[in-house]
Amino acid sequence: MKFSTKILSQTLVQLCLDKGIDHIVISPGSRNAPLTIGFGEHPDFKCFSIVDERCAAFFALGIAQQINRPVAVVCTSGSALLNYYPAVAEAFYSDIPLVVISADRPADYIDIGDGQTIRQENVFENHILYSANCSEGEDFQIKNETEINVALNTAIELNGPVHINIPFSEPLYHTVENQLVWPQNVPARQRTAGVEENLDAFVSRWNSSKRKMVLVGVLPPNSVEMRFVEQLAKDDSVLVLTETTSNLHHENFITAIDQLIAPLTDGDFKKLQPEILLTFGGMVVSKKIKAFLRSFPPAKHWHVDSKKAFDTYFVLSHHFKTSVNGFFAEFLPKTISVESNYQSHWLAIKRHRLQRHATYEAEILYSDFMVFCEIFHSLPQNIQLQLSNSATIRYAQLFEIPASAEVFCNRGTSGIDGSTSTAVGAAYASRLPTVFITGDLSFFYDSNALWNNYIPKNFKIIVVNNGGGGIFRILPGEKDTELFDTYFETKHNLNAKQLSAMYGFKYETIHGKEDLNKTLRDFFRITEGPALLEVFTPAAINDKVLLDYFKFIL
Repeated sequence: MKFSTKILSQTLVQLCLDKGIDHIVISPGSRNAPLTIGFGEHPDFKCFSIVDERCAAFFALGIAQQINRPVAVVCTSGSALLNYYPAVAEAFYSDIPLVVISADRPADYIDIGDGQTIRQENVFENHILYSANCSEGEDFQIKNETEINVALNTAIELNGPVHINIPFSEPLYHTVENQLVWPQNVPARQRTAGVEENLDAFVSRWNSSKRKMVLVGVLPPNSVEMRFVEQLAKDDSVLVLTETTSNLHHENFITAIDQLIAPLTDGDFKKLQPEILLTFGGMVVSKKIKAFLRSFPPAKHWHVDSKKAFDTYFVLSHHFKTSVNGFFAEFLPKTISVESNYQSHWLAIKRHRLQRHATYEAEILYSDFMVFCEIFHSLPQNIQLQLSNSATIRYAQLFEIPASAEVFCNRGTSGIDGSTSTAVGAAYASRLPTVFITGDLSFFYDSNALWNNYIPKNFKIIVVNNGGGGIFRILPGEKDTELFDTYFETKHNLNAKQLSAMYGFKYETIHGKEDLNKTLRDFFRITEGPALLEVFTPAAINDKVLLDYFKFIL
């Protein structure tokens, strides 16, 4: 084993090792050679080579999403670093620990017109938990150790992105046989799960309220103890609304929010309006629930999260700074079931909606709606399901997905830019077969995600290709114009056949209703390598089919 002669490289590598940060995604470059040598030569690191830095960062994010530990990305100096920014923002809002490590030119080379130099220090300052700006030279060793310890511990303790910027002077490739420095490891602090405040006033309010709504955003699978799920589900005064990304299941929960509330009148909304809104989990997809709670606000909105609370509905009244299980363990034993028809009334409407939904499924034309319906009905059990943003995640909210599926989507910033790369990284790290469902624009936008040597054989992609950004057809405005075609829907005639061949994916297609069911079943049986199924749908009718659905289920 060899070590870089650069003390800063040895310091960082050793501290990552000490803190269990052992997955390192490296993009090629010269200025980061000391780091590449340090990580790549050490047998205790699992290193990955991803050329495209934007893809590399999202690939790392997908791994971190699955292993629940920080993953590091390493790049050279200059614009390479800026390509990490979309994934940094996603990690910031999705609470995913990502350690960005950038090599830099020496300080006196910045802003003098030298090549491959930009102002790298604090470049992510609006979307980063900590920026460690190191300095080259023995005189700065204690400072550098402190900065790196703080950055790595912040990623571990607060579950988010940090940036470590490290300048290296030439020569960059020299090595030694023995380690030259043993930095002091300051261990990360363990987070406490308990509630550090008196709950009596909140319990009293809860026990006197007949309409309590629990709205659950993004959650990792199996993150809420079932005893708490059961207690909420059996309380007649509690209505629990979940989303596909909540990974929370019970027959007494509302799992398709838009399906429930889209046809409601103002009179219905008055009946649904909660006295208390209790929220936990990450971002919420449904625009309709946000509009409802802003127009018919609860008297109290409480949010449970150990880190932050967003005032999404403009009435946030309290933030319980603890874990969900820690909160429920102390709160729920003090509560009582309140006599109410709040839950039963809305569950009856849910059952009616599902009956109408089934009728609509049987009658619709071949369209995006039908395709997503058949995809979700055909999903195998016990898979990891990765969903891209835009239309895919919104359609997913309307259909029942197997409870055994672990569902993920980049909802931090809701961007389409790294969905495929994230899915590839997550597939690599997961113990489960992975199915990634995406739209055509999202897929082609991130096609470099397939330029990757770590794609598992049980990874499958379904691309729903309607020839453009079909979701824009749902928005108000004139659709039959050149402006709309070119700048909103962005019509195209691309397909994924050549990309599949280039990257070694088995390629299948669907062009109509007649081969939809059989091809889907056969596609999920493919076991000899990664596979891609491209489903071509008409562009013009999808918006009408979806909008008619919300009218039909009334």
